[in-house]
Amino acid sequence: MNTQLIKMLSMKSIFAIAGLCLCFTLSAQEANYDESKIPPYTLPDPLIALDGHAIRTQQEWKEKRRPEILSLFESQMYGKAPGKPKDLHFKVLSEDKNALGGTATRKEVAVFFTKDDSHFMTILMYLPNKVKTPVPLFVGLNFNGNYTIDKDPAITITSGWVPNTETIKNNQANPALRGSESSEWQVEMILERGYGLATIYSGDIEPDYDNGFQQGVHPLFYEKGQTKPRADQWGTIAAWAWGLSRAMDYFEQDKSVDKKHVAVIGHSRMGKTALWAGATDQRFALVISNDSGCGGASLSRRTVGETVALINKQFPYWFCENFKQYSNNVSALPIDQHELIALIAPRPVYIASAQDDNWADQKGEFLSGVFASPVYALFGLQGLPAKEMPAVNQPIQTGAIAYHIRPGKHDITHYDWEQYLNFADKYFKKK
Repeated sequence: MNTQLIKMLSMKSIFAIAGLCLCFTLSAQEANYDESKIPPYTLPDPLIALDGHAIRTQQEWKEKRRPEILSLFESQMYGKAPGKPKDLHFKVLSEDKNALGGTATRKEVAVFFTKDDSHFMTILMYLPNKVKTPVPLFVGLNFNGNYTIDKDPAITITSGWVPNTETIKNNQANPALRGSESSEWQVEMILERGYGLATIYSGDIEPDYDNGFQQGVHPLFYEKGQTKPRADQWGTIAAWAWGLSRAMDYFEQDKSVDKKHVAVIGHSRMGKTALWAGATDQRFALVISNDSGCGGASLSRRTVGETVALINKQFPYWFCENFKQYSNNVSALPIDQHELIALIAPRPVYIASAQDDNWADQKGEFLSGVFASPVYALFGLQGLPAKEMPAVNQPIQTGAIAYHIRPGKHDITHYDWEQYLNFADKYFKKK
């Protein structure tokens, strides 16, 4: 263990404010962007167990501290999710080995959650034909339907509920939106780099609105007489992450996929989801958070931009009910988001921000990587090798925790994907 690094990054030595509590005073109508107005705070130390024991070995982390932190995130923030359904099964709905002008194989795979096939999600997959299978893969959830990620006319149009927009009416998918989100997925570039891509419409798992947990996967797991999740049971983000794990169940039996090299990726709320999926399911070999903000990579205690109070008011269904008790008392939260990053160790993780995305608190995202680094040091790995945020377009990728901030707005861009592919090459294409 690199004790010098641990000391250097110690939460107490960094803040030197032990015993001070954060007084959360922001109302639900305002947000702070002024660093000078951040109240003093102390982060939980990921290497101090609940009984005060200092964690010094990999074994202690794996057997004692990691389970503690994971349990706290489950019971106090995201909510506990069920395991793999006993009747889970799969069916290839379509396959074209000459897709995208012959460059790719496209598959649509139904993942059935129940024996009677009444509840399922559809995985859209593209695999590069130029690469001998099995191939490494990126998987992530999309916002508005698989048909929006590419103009490929053969992608099935989503039949379920979708959010209304200027184009979408009555929550029904509109063919005019085919390929409308292609810039966020960069399918051709991913394939050219030798990777496969898989995506699932998040609404296939759980629709993104407050429906009382009646229209997604939640009712499949209610006990007799239960009508909503208990206070420590899964919210929508945990349900989406659960769906990603069910996709991983499929990848494990698909011989065209390199199941040891599957990266989970997400942008915004799906970035929060990717981080939680990576924390709860260690089969994901690499985790990517793009502009995930509050409830994702950003430190809750900084109260910059979107806060726990604001997110719980606007999206009360994303997290478990227990999380609401910290809306106006974030200092009482027994975990913070640097520990979410730490749960991914020793697997590589990439955190990215956008310069104009102040709502997501870019510095808070960066600091989560910094403060998760002592856990990576337990494994003899360099975490995020920086103490200060880098300049825009100056990615830091030499450690197991990577970070960049780019110009522009809350989005996932060609530049972002270039960095993620470069980072994945380090771990998935070792010579």
